[in-house]
Amino acid sequence: MTDYPPESDESDDVLMRAVATGDQQAFRRFVERHQSLVIGTVARMLGAGDAEDIAQQVFLNVWKSAPRWRPEAKVTTWLMTITKRLVFNESRRRSRSRILPRQREDDPSPEIPGATPSPDREILERELHEAIGTAMTLLPAKERMAVVLRRYEGMAYEEIASVLGTTVPAVKSLLFRARNTLREKLGPYLKG
Repeated sequence: MTDYPPESDESDDVLMRAVATGDQQAFRRFVERHQSLVIGTVARMLGAGDAEDIAQQVFLNVWKSAPRWRPEAKVTTWLMTITKRLVFNESRRRSRSRILPRQREDDPSPEIPGATPSPDREILERELHEAIGTAMTLLPAKERMAVVLRRYEGMAYEEIASVLGTTVPAVKSLLFRARNTLREKLGPYLKG
């Protein structure tokens, strides 16, 4: 049994050291801690339909490569780098076979707490939600990943640069281009 602090005090580095030794309980806790980050990122990049399958592949890669892991970067940066690689591979596969991201029918639209939207407002919100999703799929993969990591996962520019294997100025440029493209594609919704 690996010697590490109680679960609530475990750092990602401590968990990864245990996972690297083959500790399955530590791996289970690692997956539980990070599965929503990975699934959310994959769903925003590729659509919700295959998010769990791709996330499972991400964690399988984590398990296989854990013995080679080194604590030079944050564990989440390393995890998102693995996620990025699998997402980009899937994006390339889909573009070759022209498969669009699958959206779940029960995917909830954004809601305002305590408010009961009118039927017209619900339709407009659902339409906007779909337009945002479609506009995101039209972005190049690197731009889309930069937006997802910054906007939805709250990562710092430095972390995004590390995940994407680029510089902070390049990340800022990717985000600038992505925001301009999204603004252009969503123009009709922004004017109303």
